[in-house]
Amino acid sequence: MELTGRTACKSMSRAQEHLAQANGHIAELKVRIVRQRVIAKYALDTGQRSEMAESLHDALEGSLRLFEKHRIFLLSCSGSSSASVAAQAGQTQSLAI
Repeated sequence: MELTGRTACKSMSRAQEHLAQANGHIAELKVRIVRQRVIAKYALDTGQRSEMAESLHDALEGSLRLFEKHRIFLLSCSGSSSASVAAQAGQTQSLAI
């Protein structure tokens, strides 16, 4: 029985590590998106071509959505009731960005 408990603890620890990684990626992407938005705006304001800057911005936004979905998946796997709250927050946040 102790072995099962130990395995469960390792599994929970690993799930927490994955969740922490996902949260870190989400935070990093949000910072990069803001920076990229500034770069694209500067390009537009100075009459430069902005297609590449806008394309990268779109790619970063897509990555953010995927990591937010992955985070919700991790929360649902851990049996957390926070998963539905996170899903709603992610949808609201995506609209705000």
